[in-house]
Amino acid sequence: MLTAGFLSAVLIVALKPLLVRYALARPNARSSHQSPTPQGGGIAVVGAVLIAMALAFALLSLPDHFFKTFVVLAGASLLLAIVGAVDDIRPLPASLRLVLQVAAVAAVVVTSDLRVLPEVVPLAVEQAILILGGVWFVNLVNFMDGLDWITVAEMVPVTAAIALLGPAGELPMSVLVTFVALALCGALLGFAPFNKPVARLFLGDVGSLPIGLLVGWLLLQLAGTGALAAALLLPLYYLMDATITLLRRIARREKVWEAHRSHFYQKATDNGFSVLQVNAHVFGLNLVLAALAAMTLVWPSGAVQIAALALGAALVGLVLRRFSHPRVSVPLEVSR
Repeated sequence: MLTAGFLSAVLIVALKPLLVRYALARPNARSSHQSPTPQGGGIAVVGAVLIAMALAFALLSLPDHFFKTFVVLAGASLLLAIVGAVDDIRPLPASLRLVLQVAAVAAVVVTSDLRVLPEVVPLAVEQAILILGGVWFVNLVNFMDGLDWITVAEMVPVTAAIALLGPAGELPMSVLVTFVALALCGALLGFAPFNKPVARLFLGDVGSLPIGLLVGWLLLQLAGTGALAAALLLPLYYLMDATITLLRRIARREKVWEAHRSHFYQKATDNGFSVLQVNAHVFGLNLVLAALAAMTLVWPSGAVQIAALALGAALVGLVLRRFSHPRVSVPLEVSR
């Protein structure tokens, strides 16, 4: 974790002059920033994760099947990073992006060889569902990366929780899951000082797409231990914000592949919430969701899992509702 954080920060410092010159994100009507800001910090984050994991394989005696799994995951992540890097500089056609995303997610899902749904569901059907869900998760992480620090506020608690909860499962892959989760958590923490509001650097699609894939793989591995409720609870804020927003845009017959400012976290800033207040809500909510996820592992009965999911959905709903309304500030009474 410390290694990945250090590598991420060093790579950012080294790459930033190039990003300032070639990868400036200029503000527009849908942007949350007001001045040109370099993007592409995700190169450092993803690069730090992959380098840290390569060092782990070089220094530790990890099983060969771990390395094969990591090669597929790293290759798929690099593919999405390349797609994102090109799209950051010159937007690609939506159809081409989708095809490449499906290819990357399919490679990860098929080689994971996990069953998440009941055995009565045919393997091919389950894998198709997982690929569809994985592509959506990759894209929603990209969609939600539209505010300073929000990806850090979301993904640091999620990856830290997976690192703690992963070993609780019986899956042999739990050691690799813990390593990847810690590496990604550390890399995001190394990126955090540069993305602190007002951000001096953005992740860009080059970062958000592969981060979505890496976190999606971590959640898939967690679900593969039988902890499906925990795997749904951890990213529940992102899932609900992005999915509800998508359904609303479809209902309004909008072009859902175009950029917009309809997400709840974006509306919150329009409604008087500061960037730090939005991030504080998201971070605090994720800590509660992580506690609920842990509860489903300690008491794995069906009733507890359903109750935890219902409570988690209700809490996310309350935050979304709060974001949807103007912030009410209580005036302070001044004694005379």
